[in-house]
Amino acid sequence: MSEPVDNLVLGLDRALRTLSGAYNAQRPNPGVDAAQQDLDETQRKHAAGLMRVNHTGEICAQALYEGQALTAKSDDARKTLLQAASEERDHLAWCRSRLDELDGKPSLLAPLFYGASYAMGALTGLAGDKVSLGFVEATEDQVVAHLDRHLEELPAEDHKSRAILDQMREDEAIHGEHALEQGGEAFPEPVKQAMALISNLMTRTTYRI
Repeated sequence: MSEPVDNLVLGLDRALRTLSGAYNAQRPNPGVDAAQQDLDETQRKHAAGLMRVNHTGEICAQALYEGQALTAKSDDARKTLLQAASEERDHLAWCRSRLDELDGKPSLLAPLFYGASYAMGALTGLAGDKVSLGFVEATEDQVVAHLDRHLEELPAEDHKSRAILDQMREDEAIHGEHALEQGGEAFPEPVKQAMALISNLMTRTTYRI
């Protein structure tokens, strides 16, 4: 089997694992030891909605990295992208675990968003490694802003979700910085604003569905 076919088969395997929740975190869940106060039904549903959004966002992140790695021009860029995807699987597992604790369900739209994100990542990779790594930084910049909003919106009593999002925010910022250090080209602000509009669409739909 040729290397491109091998990469595609491995990518499909990782896609199934991502969507099925088969991945286990390599690092301890930051929310495990957080002192949790009881949430009333309204607070629980709101926290579950927010964590559903974050879980879907991590599914999209996996798809973006996989698509970009598939069409990366250099082995170094491909390794950087797959390493970032591997590190972010902790986020995927943490969000799924907290969603389960809140009696929430993953978004029914997750497969659709995975496919769209994968295609976007593959197209970005075709534009070259500088653009592809710059896209990582721009995406992570949006994710950090998104997590800041969710940290403000979470019920004050939900310390477990807050601990998870705090660690995710720290990791995302590092991934963005690393992408630029690896030769990524910073995106102009209008492009980032357009990306924010797409992100807001995902947020609004997956909060409830």
